[in-house]
Amino acid sequence: MKTTGEAKLLRIFLGESEKLNGKPVYEVIVLKAREAGLAGATVTRGIMGFGANSIIHTSKILTLSEDLPLVIEVVDDLNKIEKFIPVINEIFESANVGGLVTLEKVEVIKYISTKK
Repeated sequence: MKTTGEAKLLRIFLGESEKLNGKPVYEVIVLKAREAGLAGATVTRGIMGFGANSIIHTSKILTLSEDLPLVIEVVDDLNKIEKFIPVINEIFESANVGGLVTLEKVEVIKYISTKK
């Protein structure tokens, strides 16, 4: 990915409990993103949310959910992101899970790796 300039932000919304062959789907997606050479991926765990089924998932102590919402964010060049979208579709189909995938334009201010 370029160090500055226009890029794309891919967001993947899914449930924490979703599995594919015993592995969390979010983990499978992040590892596939790394294999695909994408610039990076971050998984964020939500404290409350609902999806297409309108079931509330929350981290409140009295109603502790085992399926909190997750968001995976990946930023990279459009062509790399577009090549990765079919991988996500395949994972969702293989795992038989639901979710939401969005794509938006972003401006990269700075992108550098740590110096070793």
